[in-house]
Amino acid sequence: MGRGSLRIYLGAAPGVGKTYAMLAEGGRRRDRGTDVVVGLVETHGRPRTAALLDGLETVPRRTLRHRGTEFTELDVAAVVARAPEVALVDELAHTNVPGSGNEKRWQDIEEILAAGIDVVSTVNVQHLDSLNDVVEQITGVPQRETVPDEVVRRADQIELIDMAPEALRRRMAHGNVYAPDKVDAALGNYFRVGNLTALRELALLWLADKVDDQLDRYRADHDIRGTWEARERVVVALTGGPEGDTLIRRAARIADRTKGTDLLAVHVTRSDGLTGAAPAHLTRQRALVEHLGGSYHQVVGGNVPDALLDFAAGVNATQLVLGASRRGRVAQLFSRGVGVTTTAQSGSIDVHLVTHEETNQGRRWRALRAAWGVPAKRRDAGFATAVLGLPLLTFVLNEARGQITLASDILFFQAAVIGVALIGGLYPALFAAITGSFLLNYYFTPPIHTFTVHAPEAFFQLVVFVVVGITVSTIVDVTARRGREAARARADAEILSTLAGDILRGDAPPGARRPLTGIIERLRETYALDAVTLLERDRRVPAAPGSLRDPGAWTIVATAGSRPCTSPDAGETDILVDEGALALVLRGRPLPAADRRVLEAFAAQAAVALRHQRLAETAGRVRPLAAADRMRTALLNAVGHDLRTPLASAKAAVESLHSPDIAWSDEDRDELIATAAESLERLDRLVANLLDMSRLQAGALGISARRIAAEDVVPRALGDAADAEIRIPDGLPEMIADPMLLERVLANLIANAARFNPPGEPVLVTASAHGDRLELRVIDRGPGIPPADRDRVFEPFQRLGDRDNHTGVGLGLALARGLTEAMGGTLTPEETPGGGLTMIVSMPLRPPGPEGPAVPGEEER
Repeated sequence: MGRGSLRIYLGAAPGVGKTYAMLAEGGRRRDRGTDVVVGLVETHGRPRTAALLDGLETVPRRTLRHRGTEFTELDVAAVVARAPEVALVDELAHTNVPGSGNEKRWQDIEEILAAGIDVVSTVNVQHLDSLNDVVEQITGVPQRETVPDEVVRRADQIELIDMAPEALRRRMAHGNVYAPDKVDAALGNYFRVGNLTALRELALLWLADKVDDQLDRYRADHDIRGTWEARERVVVALTGGPEGDTLIRRAARIADRTKGTDLLAVHVTRSDGLTGAAPAHLTRQRALVEHLGGSYHQVVGGNVPDALLDFAAGVNATQLVLGASRRGRVAQLFSRGVGVTTTAQSGSIDVHLVTHEETNQGRRWRALRAAWGVPAKRRDAGFATAVLGLPLLTFVLNEARGQITLASDILFFQAAVIGVALIGGLYPALFAAITGSFLLNYYFTPPIHTFTVHAPEAFFQLVVFVVVGITVSTIVDVTARRGREAARARADAEILSTLAGDILRGDAPPGARRPLTGIIERLRETYALDAVTLLERDRRVPAAPGSLRDPGAWTIVATAGSRPCTSPDAGETDILVDEGALALVLRGRPLPAADRRVLEAFAAQAAVALRHQRLAETAGRVRPLAAADRMRTALLNAVGHDLRTPLASAKAAVESLHSPDIAWSDEDRDELIATAAESLERLDRLVANLLDMSRLQAGALGISARRIAAEDVVPRALGDAADAEIRIPDGLPEMIADPMLLERVLANLIANAARFNPPGEPVLVTASAHGDRLELRVIDRGPGIPPADRDRVFEPFQRLGDRDNHTGVGLGLALARGLTEAMGGTLTPEETPGGGLTMIVSMPLRPPGPEGPAVPGEEER
């Protein structure tokens, strides 16, 4: 049996009618003769939704007990055993009750699909994992239940259930979504027009991406290579030159003309691994593209126009932005260039050729020398070989006249030209080819010792010699140059690969504690330099040529080696990055120009590492403020009710006693006074907990540690609690603690344990010594806490699984752990054998070391 298909109704917001649409679809399929059952549907008391259940078979739910309460969940086994054609299962993101077969309902649905049953389900956009934090930021309401996006994307069909915000609010006002007593609060909070509009846009954009994926798959399955202008996509081609910034901004302006347009930047790397792109330019341009909301891509291709058009067709691009050719007018006569060729082959893709400062500038003479030239020593050696070797060869061949033919003479001269090309490059080889042709003509071509050629065959042999010599010299020179470039590129790639690997793994040379320092130190070691320094220019200093060389205008950010450089002039090599704001200065020895590309890559990586380092430092400074802000927000949300409730109870009791219109009996008066006293005591405990928590966080809590026995502090912590049992053996050593704070800790733990303990079951308190620690255990037989939540219970304002979720602000356990750690102890939870939770308070038996605070009374012992 094959896998079933999944259809999902995606709701833009709660109440738009996704469950109604699912049931209506089930009814339509039933009317067409399809075997449809309801696996689980939540109507939320909406009569029109519940009416659609009439006539649909419903599979009974599975009943589970959790913490003394009964819950019903989807019975997967029953649905699979029933084996319908279609099952309706509501709320894809639902979290199942502990004890179910799966943690999430979408996992239940996966089992039903695997059994070959089609499933129709529902989910709201706020439950998508990738949008969860965005929805919380917009609405202020966290979503506890989420479903991975990939689960929804794998659905065979997704249908958006949408509704205008005003229409949804009218529907709520008519009582079609929530009960009347909840409508006003909902309309004023979650269901504001702005919130609903944002949720609607999120749903539309998410679904648009899903539709894009489907369209790409369809085009690939049907081998459709033409552009379908279903969505505007602008691709900008980057060469790695300085004109890239201009092209990116122009492409971004084109993309901004239509809302929702994608911006993609692509750089084509030659398939031979040789490239003229500057890493610093590409790094800066990638950051610019991402800053403008686009994405950066890199592809490999031997033919740049073909690679560009293949990429554009692959992403279904509608527009392509290219820079006008930098080649000179003469060079354009022999080759049309990338821009013109791409335009001619673009088909339905619109091509924009953008002019820039480098247009028609031609190749610089320095670049031409780098492309075709060889070192001066080798060039001179090539000319010397030609000048000395060709006459010597002529003498040898002249002595062997009559023994070899003219064709053999030409072959020997051809070999000499190739040798000169290997030694000195193209220009000495051209000199050797032309000189060799004259020597062959004068000494070996009849009539001898003249430059006249009588035989047509000999003339053609000389012409072929010159042509072949020039051709072979050119090929040999290009091959040798490519080999040198490839070797150089390989060495550069190995260096950059090592650098990237170190950064990704977090490795660094000894002494380098941060990635930035590691990059600087790695560069110094790679090129055996005395010092490498990253300088940052003072933004207040104008960027005049003279001021940039002033040491007072620069600040040392990171350095490696001896004697750091204080300005770009202090080293043999300097590289400016980040628009001149940073300078990488190298001291020790001059480096060849061929190394500059790798140095620029190091400089670009150093700039990125500096940016990340500063972002991390800023995040570190902001993190305590964010934590304090979250604490303050949680405090306001949590204590708003808990401060008001006991205060209102006490106020009501006092006002009732003060009322002159009612004659209270003694019994009623005593009851009102007791209510007021109990409420004020509860309020006093709450305020005391809040004050202690604030002192803990501020580090201002006074600790008076001394030796104390467990049998002295535990009974006081019990107070009037009758449902507790103490089992402390005799002869236990005394621990080091503050008696009042330890009593507070134990009182909070015992009260928390009693809240969850089964009725009639006492809380057990035991003590035992282990090494240099004394452990106090508070044991209950309640439902316990899952291992994944055992750290969360110590966070302030957490009340996980509290049966009475309206009392207390969830500070008890947080305060208990804070007080314990302030006294030098630890508080850890563990599972009680047989079920329940055990809280272990571990306190030291010996005072702190010499550097720690003294313990009163220790001298007498």
